[in-house]
Order: sequence, then structure tokens, then C-alpha cells
Amino acid sequence: MSIAAVPPDFADVAAAFPLAGPIVSAAPYGNGHINETYIAIVAAGTGERRYVFQKINHRIFKNVPALMENIARVTAQVRAKQPRALALVLTRGGEVAHRSAAGEWWRLYDFVEGAHTVERVTTEAQAREAARAFGEYQALLVDLPGGRLNDTIPNFHHTRSRFEALRRAVVEDTAGRAASVQAEIAFAMAREADTDVLLDLLARGELTERVTHNDTKINNVMLDDVTGRCAAVIDLDTVMPGLSLYDFGDMVRTAASSTAEDNPDAGQMHVVLPYFRALVEGYLESAGSVLNAVERAHLGFAGKLLAFETGLRFLTDHLQGDVYFRIKRPNHNLDRARTQFALVQSIEDNAEAMRRIVAEAEGKQDGASARPRE
Repeated sequence: MSIAAVPPDFADVAAAFPLAGPIVSAAPYGNGHINETYIAIVAAGTGERRYVFQKINHRIFKNVPALMENIARVTAQVRAKQPRALALVLTRGGEVAHRSAAGEWWRLYDFVEGAHTVERVTTEAQAREAARAFGEYQALLVDLPGGRLNDTIPNFHHTRSRFEALRRAVVEDTAGRAASVQAEIAFAMAREADTDVLLDLLARGELTERVTHNDTKINNVMLDDVTGRCAAVIDLDTVMPGLSLYDFGDMVRTAASSTAEDNPDAGQMHVVLPYFRALVEGYLESAGSVLNAVERAHLGFAGKLLAFETGLRFLTDHLQGDVYFRIKRPNHNLDRARTQFALVQSIEDNAEAMRRIVAEAEGKQDGASARPRE
């Protein structure tokens, strides 16, 4: 047995789950920044079988049982309709997670075979498929039984709260940096009204709270090795009640942006309209039937809002002395904030073009749904 760089109690943790055979090897897996992930290969009767063990960061996710209740409910619902989707392996006692003698929480997934992830969208086809996958995920969970999901991170996409956190950081100026970022502060303050747009629509009942993924980056979609289609949506820790526009907006922010979010040259950041078109087309293909007219009308704005919210968070952390996001160089969070604000500006400059793209995609979808089936 080859076990490399796993926790000392890994064997005891593994023993809590009904694996298909003895472990042949185990090692760290992936590049996640929150949970610790390990891949284990076991000798099953029909050959080797792979599992994904995850130690849940309970310092980030304060209520692990509530988190795992959410994941158990949504995976059961999705797998009933998509047999290849992500599957939890219950403990020998039938629990959705195991708590070790050291007080750490562990969960186990079957490995999704024959699929891979990519870190960044590089083709329109990838953008379209990511949007189709996340839209389908929302659609599959519209009729989720059992009541409202738990809020694993309260106010996760509450932009007004993020704005007020920035305002406090400016006043407190704990790291003495406010004087050097007046242009960025002014940019944020000039857009305060944007923070309440979706929240006000929700309060008036014009938007519907849905089950949302809340981390809709392309690397959370496993793509089939042969077809390039979605095999499974992964990283479900932030699946909770939210707005469909938060999910779509984060897709725009991450998949329709021209450069990395921490590029020191913010001038290289702009919205990529062909990718935006692909996102809209893919999303409407799968989620269009459950979206209302207000949600459709705000698809472009959603990208602006999520870029703005993320920029607020980066600028706040810079002002507070880089206490939340990991940094690799001086002014790393400031670079991140500047690229997000550059994306906001680009979306504002291209608002009319984006509106036309949405209208054209809706027209195509309406035409396709009106055609008789053979």
C-alpha cells in the first residue's frame, strides 16, 4: 500500500466507510484552498475503484451537519435524474459524514470517472457547456422536497453587506492604506445604488429565491473526456438558497472575462462578448423554462454586480491588511480589486451590446420551443 502525505489518522477515517476493498494507494488531490482533498484507490473485486475523501474545513463552515444535510439532499435529487452525478458514500453507520477522534469532519464521494476539469474557459463551447450545466443544476432542484436549504454562509452574496463592510474599512483604515486607493474607493462609492437592485427586486417578489450553487466557475464542472459535455457539477459546499442571477453573474465574471482576476495590469481586463453570448445561450437552453422575465432582463447586470461585489471584497481586504484572501505579493488584493472594477467598467460600456445578445438568444430559444417536434 502506497500512502503519501495523508493525515496520520487517515486509515482510521477510511475504516469508517464501507469501501469496495482495501486501499492500494492514497494521496492529496486537486488544488482547493478550503478543504483538504485526497484520492484513494482500492482493490475492488472487479478491478481498481477510486474514491475522493475530503476533510471539511469547519473553521470556514461553522455548521458541518447543516452543510452536509444540504449536500445529501441535493445529490440525492440530482442523481435521481442524472445517474452519473456526484454521489456521497455514507458511513458504515449510515451517516453523511464521519467525525474523527480528533474532531475533524470527513466525507466521501465516488470518483467521477472519464471526466476532467479545466481552470479557465478558452473556447465558446466550454462557456456554453458550463452555463448549460449550472442552469440544468438549478432546473433539477426547482422541485427539491423538504423545505428550504440551510444557509451555510449567511449573506454570501448580499452586496449591500459587502458595500457596508468596505465603508467601515475606509473609515477605520486599520492598515493605513486608504489615502493611496482613493480612486478605487471613489469608483465603488459611485456605484452604491447597484448594491440594492436585486435585493429590492427580491423584496418586492419580482425575483424568486432558488437553490443555487454560488461558486459557478468552470473548474466546478467535470467535462466528459470524449464528448466535452458535463459529467457532473462538483464543489457543493455553497449550495444553498440564493438568486439564479448570482450564479449567472459569477459565470460572467469568471468565464467571460479576458484575463486572470489578479493580473497586475487591469487594462487587460474586459468582458469577452462571444463568451458572454455562449453563456447566455447555454444558460437559457437549460434554465430558460424556470426563469421569469425579470431574471432574463437582468442577465447582463448580474455579471456587473458579481464583479462589483468581488471587487468590493478584495478592496476591503486590502484596506484591512490582507486578513482574509491569501496573497502572494504586495498589493495582491488591490490588483484583484482593480481588475474586477475594470470588468465592471467594461460591462457598463458594453451594456447595450449585452442586452441585444440576451434578446437574440431569447428569440432563438422561443423559436426552437415553438417548432413542432418530429
